[in-house]
Amino acid sequence: MHGDFDLILTLSSGLAAALCLGYITHRIGLSPIVGYLLAGIAVGPFTPGVVADVDLAQQLAEIGVILLMFGVGLHFHLEELLAVRRVAIPGAIGQSLFATALGLVLGYFFGWDWKAGLVFGLAISVASTVVLLRVLADNRDLHTASGHIAVGWLVVEDLFTVLVLVLLPPLFGPKEAGAWPLPLVLAFAGFKIITLVAFTLLIGGKVIPRILEHIAATRSRELFTLTVLVIALGIAVGSATVFGVSMALGAFLAGMVVGRSEFSLRAASEALPMRDAFAVLFFVSVGMLFDPLGIIKSPGLVLAALAVIVIGKPLAAFGIVLFLRYPLKVALSVSVALAQIGEFSFILAKMGEHLHILPKEATTVLVASSILSITINPLLYRLMDPLHAWVMRQPRLRVLFKADLTTKITHSDSEDDGSPRYRAIVVGYGPVGRTLIRLLQENEIDATVIELNLETVRRLRDSGIPAIYGDASQRDTLINAGIAESGTLILSSAGMQHSEAVIRMARELNSKIRVLARSNYVHEISALRQAGATSVFSGEGEVALTLIEAVLRRMGATDEQIDRERDRFQSDVLGGPAEHALTTDGEISATEVLPRAGLPLSIADASDNRLQGREERIDLGVGPDADSQPR
Repeated sequence: MHGDFDLILTLSSGLAAALCLGYITHRIGLSPIVGYLLAGIAVGPFTPGVVADVDLAQQLAEIGVILLMFGVGLHFHLEELLAVRRVAIPGAIGQSLFATALGLVLGYFFGWDWKAGLVFGLAISVASTVVLLRVLADNRDLHTASGHIAVGWLVVEDLFTVLVLVLLPPLFGPKEAGAWPLPLVLAFAGFKIITLVAFTLLIGGKVIPRILEHIAATRSRELFTLTVLVIALGIAVGSATVFGVSMALGAFLAGMVVGRSEFSLRAASEALPMRDAFAVLFFVSVGMLFDPLGIIKSPGLVLAALAVIVIGKPLAAFGIVLFLRYPLKVALSVSVALAQIGEFSFILAKMGEHLHILPKEATTVLVASSILSITINPLLYRLMDPLHAWVMRQPRLRVLFKADLTTKITHSDSEDDGSPRYRAIVVGYGPVGRTLIRLLQENEIDATVIELNLETVRRLRDSGIPAIYGDASQRDTLINAGIAESGTLILSSAGMQHSEAVIRMARELNSKIRVLARSNYVHEISALRQAGATSVFSGEGEVALTLIEAVLRRMGATDEQIDRERDRFQSDVLGGPAEHALTTDGEISATEVLPRAGLPLSIADASDNRLQGREERIDLGVGPDADSQPR
């Protein structure tokens, strides 16, 4: 019972402190990671108050490391790296070597042996993926040339760190009596790594997608989530027990296998909800190792390490990018975005402590340097545009950086200048969704489908229609579908789960987007409108309108009387003007939908937006003769 209580106390106190401090740091414009680290300090053994179990926290944090590495592999795309390889590969390697050399120098001056200095230098050489992506996204630079280069640069750093994690145990691990010579040890370790990579990518690349496909066919989100977690943890543990390599490498390879399959987006958006929670515990566990007395004992080491992180690393990156003749603005943005350390630094530090290479004060220095660099980094990044503008106003500096005026970014990640007005996202590819896609294509509107039926997604892609396999209620799914660059979002399936959440999330990601939604019943209209839907199309409402019109015409009513009764029904029952053009027989008025969707109207006369007769509608091919089942 005592052990159970310690576990509950560690989880509850750590997560509660992380929630409070993470919220505070986020509200004041800092990365929540700073709050998580401070939470670890607050519940750690070196501060008064609640004391969580450090050993338990570190065991839970191991799961966080595995899931973090799985996420890195999941989002690793060789194509993206190759697009910026001319600067990312030499830049990341050059900067890492420079920072590692500075770490060796620091270790020498503070009395460490060369092994401790080497690991410490490696730890301060790698930036935080979480922080970098957050800074780029907050400043709307994630999809610019600077953002693409910075992300590619970080991918190379991550891969380099994975290699280091694999090589550290055979290089610096405990040597048994009569152990083989170091070259043979390294050769054997290399053989095991190559075998693991080949087995995971070749065998796992065939088996894992089939397993995921069978699980996805069950339409059970819980089973899919569980399957991906089992794959991540299973391959990570198997890598350590069978091949004798780090669990981090196994988790990374598992992520790569899933990332190369059709299930990558769904795995990223749905199947790793626990990743963030365990990642928070990882940062909390690192903060628990922070000893304030260590800062008092060696303030010079903290300041020196911070100088390497926020001055030495950026200067190296700045020089490399300029040397490769990239614009000054790109050099400034990339160098400053990388001026911080985070999760991989702590993973390396933990490995160094486990191998008895790093002294305990090194972890304290890394935690302090991380908190300070992550706090400073967003503030420094916001100064880049004013600094660039000032440099360009100085004649001598403009001559010095004249490449800024002539060099062009030639990598393939160019931005699309297409107008959002002519882009749409359709959620669901049932009868209505199918017809909407045809209607949009005939009017030269780029449309992307979000669908949870894998076979449907495959057919769409084979026919040249962009399709995303995933759940529209997940943020990553909407982002990958291009929500930020789209003018319209159409929820084509009535009664879709989480419709309100989808609408709210779409509004958060693109405040100007128009949202058209279907509903089965009139009472659902108000909630969808409150969520942010521009127009709601109710099947129940249209049945009532059609019946009213049919009865009135049978009774000999005039068009004016019919219009008056229709307006009264819309006001009293539907709660607003005519926004419900969808009827039960699968017809939709183009004169209603296209103008409201912000789309060009070239197929119908928009002079009258009311449903008044069959001749004013367009048959969308989803009537009684359609060859598909109702959705």
